[in-house]
Amino acid sequence: MNIKQAKQQIRNTLRAYLERDELGRYRIPPLRQRPVLLMGPPGIGKTQIMEQIAAEENVGLVAYTITHHTRQSAMGLPFIEKRVYGGEEFSVTAYTMSEIIGAVYELTERTGITEGILFLDEINCVSETLAPMMLQFLQCKTFGNQRLPEGWLIVAAGNPPEYNKSVRDFDVVTLDRVKRIEVREDFAVWKEYALKKGLHGAVISYLDLKKDNFYRIENTPEGLQFATARGWEDLSEVLTVYEELGIEADEELVGQYIQLPALARDFAGYLRLYKKYRQVYHVEDILQGQWPKVTETEFAAAPFDEKLAVMGLLLARLSEAARKTRLQDALCGALHDALSGVKGRLGEEEPEESLADIVAVRRETLKRAAAAGQNDRERQELRLREIERLERYRRELPDGDSEEQFAALRSFFAADTAELDTLAEECGERFDNAFRFLETAVGQSQELVLFVTEITAGFDCAWFVGEYGCEAYFRHNKELLFDETRRSLLERIGKS
Repeated sequence: MNIKQAKQQIRNTLRAYLERDELGRYRIPPLRQRPVLLMGPPGIGKTQIMEQIAAEENVGLVAYTITHHTRQSAMGLPFIEKRVYGGEEFSVTAYTMSEIIGAVYELTERTGITEGILFLDEINCVSETLAPMMLQFLQCKTFGNQRLPEGWLIVAAGNPPEYNKSVRDFDVVTLDRVKRIEVREDFAVWKEYALKKGLHGAVISYLDLKKDNFYRIENTPEGLQFATARGWEDLSEVLTVYEELGIEADEELVGQYIQLPALARDFAGYLRLYKKYRQVYHVEDILQGQWPKVTETEFAAAPFDEKLAVMGLLLARLSEAARKTRLQDALCGALHDALSGVKGRLGEEEPEESLADIVAVRRETLKRAAAAGQNDRERQELRLREIERLERYRRELPDGDSEEQFAALRSFFAADTAELDTLAEECGERFDNAFRFLETAVGQSQELVLFVTEITAGFDCAWFVGEYGCEAYFRHNKELLFDETRRSLLERIGKS
């Protein structure tokens, strides 16, 4: 299965394991709550889906890479203690608490969260001395004489032997006590994720053209060379920041993330063309509705790959504008909820005090989520923006009674909703201009069909069209659906 399907499987497992009966007991007894063994190639997002699940289910996440551990840190240090059996005292070996299990208890102490996921990466690459301990842990959920607390799902991830020469096979006894999930790389699923995350347009459009370059691992005379989903995402992050800083990204930089020289060289060449097309085709002018007439002619005569790159540039800019609108919309929703709370306390508490209380709660929520391992970047960004805005509201409150101050809060909020309206209007104009350019340049063509399809697939673009509409999109999408229906009917007739 792909990583998206694996995420849903693990999320379903967690929810089932945490379900309780009317007496407060787990519906599936902890003894029957099998660990999940997630097997798949490196760099496809196994750790990321753990963070996403923890944030979405509001549970804790403790993550360890097992290859960094020794027998002592995993199991604990041995010591001698005295015990009495049948009236006679004996010296027995006991163990201090495992660092891994200790981390679970520490998370609970810091956050109050008592349920979650313990994620152990590279489980089948442990040293010879640690291997028996890990097998015991998967089978019995204990390190030494310490047991993992109830309410914690173990997810152990490993790499198949073709990706790592150090892997160890699990015996039947262990495999018969785990839920084994095999996961594979899948560009279509990654692209959906990349669009939602707003990864660099050059990365997405390049891999759209050359899907075989998305995930490659090769044994060469120079050693292991590879390109992974993790590498492309990290490269995307640095490309975006380099552009903001005005730093040129070259083949050397690409090769630090895409560690397959021929592929790094190929992408670096594409990146140069991508930047060239942005200028040659006046991408920003197109979105502003002011492109030179010659741009239409040049686009119509361009090779298909070049057209795809230009459309990738347009889609990246549209997605960026849609994302800004979506985040402002989410911010306004959060601010509305906060101000509703302030309004509900009028007469009992001054607006300034209410805002201070709400900000304190928001900060604590943010801190608690970080301590719990719920590293959802967009949620963090939204919470930080909400805190910043509420703090500004509080600082700018005028002197006066509660009603006057709340009236001021309404005016502050109105300014933020006005900003949302402006962003939505500008974004809508960009969509309209992009469609008008393509309609003028290539008409009802395969390029336009692909453009509509990409908008539908893009998280932010699809959100914007759904919330604010786009006449050209709906018109072309209707034509596309009609053509698909007609084609399907003709195929069925041909088979009958």
